[in-house]
Amino acid sequence: MSHSSPPTGAGSGHPCLTAVLRMAGLRPTRQRIALARLLFGKTHRHTSAEQLHREAEEAGVSVSLATVYNALHQFKDAGLLREISVDGTRSYFDTDTSNHHHFFIEEDESVIDIPPGSIDVKGLPSPPRGTKVAHVDIVVRVRRS
Repeated sequence: MSHSSPPTGAGSGHPCLTAVLRMAGLRPTRQRIALARLLFGKTHRHTSAEQLHREAEEAGVSVSLATVYNALHQFKDAGLLREISVDGTRSYFDTDTSNHHHFFIEEDESVIDIPPGSIDVKGLPSPPRGTKVAHVDIVVRVRRS
């Protein structure tokens, strides 16, 4: 599976993050750079706005939850993140933008990838005229047994 995320070293400093944000059409503000460092400075991950906001506060980044939500949606719209809607009220953001599926662990309220090739989607209806299927999102909700 290919992981589509900012280039190697994106989390290590401002110049690379600044370039990634500019290439995505986003102005590299101090808050966007700080949030991008938290998001892309680690390995592939899934996060909610609330989780990222907590991480930012712990890292000493002064940013409101509304700004975190806005930045996550801007990163998603720019193709840097993929949004995973767990239900009508909860979304998680995935740094791997490739087409893949997820488990949602209800007790932990966490999202993990389903291994590639584990789901075979068949029988999709033809999309309406003038459209094409962008991707299929499958979230399998699980509970600890």
